[in-house]
Amino acid sequence: MIKLLGIGLTAFLFLILEQKLYQKLWKKGLNVKVCFTKDSLFEGEDSTLQEVVENRKKLPLSMLKVKFQTHRNLLFEETNGSRTTDRYYRNDVFQVGGGEKITRNITFTGGKRGFYTIRTVDLVAADLFLTSPMVATAAVNTSVYVYPKPFDSAEFRHSLKQLNGEILTRRHLLEDPFEYRGIREYQPFDDMRSINWKATAKTGELKVNQRNHTALQSVRIFLNLEDEGILKKQDCVEAAIRIGAGLCEHFLKEGIQTACYGNAEDALSGTLLCKEAGAGQGHMTGIYRGLACMDTGKIQPFAAHFQDKLLREGAGTFTCFVSPNQYADFVRLVEEYQQIGQDYIWFYPVEGSQDPELPQTLEKHIRLLHLNNNI
Repeated sequence: MIKLLGIGLTAFLFLILEQKLYQKLWKKGLNVKVCFTKDSLFEGEDSTLQEVVENRKKLPLSMLKVKFQTHRNLLFEETNGSRTTDRYYRNDVFQVGGGEKITRNITFTGGKRGFYTIRTVDLVAADLFLTSPMVATAAVNTSVYVYPKPFDSAEFRHSLKQLNGEILTRRHLLEDPFEYRGIREYQPFDDMRSINWKATAKTGELKVNQRNHTALQSVRIFLNLEDEGILKKQDCVEAAIRIGAGLCEHFLKEGIQTACYGNAEDALSGTLLCKEAGAGQGHMTGIYRGLACMDTGKIQPFAAHFQDKLLREGAGTFTCFVSPNQYADFVRLVEEYQQIGQDYIWFYPVEGSQDPELPQTLEKHIRLLHLNNNI
């Protein structure tokens, strides 16, 4: 009996000492890293998240849980020990021997465009006998951009082919100060130097000269993502962003400087998308990142933010509008742009078989893109 008590007391003391030893030393020499292996991917593409656990001390960890959370729009292939609500919660279990390093690669898919982060991981360890849980938090701060997949459909390709004939071969739209093609009524945004005083004197109304065009300087894309109707068009709004990506890709590949603007706030900075004209793959990367970060839940009025830029800075550019709605203030602004003699095209994504009734004044400039024909 005394011998049994002695064995029990020895075991108890060993357990106490073992627990204290683990509580003091379990984090020593323990490095845990969670990182995305690429900083960007497109919607629908696969990538990997890497977990690295390194135990540099001799003391083994019989159980180490690595827990983290990220957005549910990242679709992970392995779901054991995880759960998804408004966030994706993952819980991976490791057995790490002394001096051992374990690396796991977890495949995931970019389900929807956005900017996604993992800021911290929670670590839960236990002693050899799994009797005493120990908890810590480690900073990891890894992030990934999911870019919008450029829009593609037969209708879109046909529209781009038409634009190629009008823009990419003729390279027009920069006013030639020495050649005139007519006279029109003065608009508030016209340069006073363009006023034709003789025509003004004859008619009693201000008239301005319309000039011919020479080489195209750049293309600019304006995304109007306002969606204030009772029936939301979220799929069309997302399609508008993909159309913007497709247009920018197309023009930049053709060697044309391209600008891109949009009225959704950036999820990181709170500013609106404003990528001035540029060229090259680095410029496209900046546009993709801006498009990825657009928060469609925070939309600013298009006309209030872009009217001056649209009407005052149009020389030498061809303008593409992308909008899934035709609210009165936007239609009014496009009509005003048309009245001052500028060329443009409006890409209008629609869903379902019922086409919207288009403003007659703008109809010839509008290209409907049906989402069900996205092949």
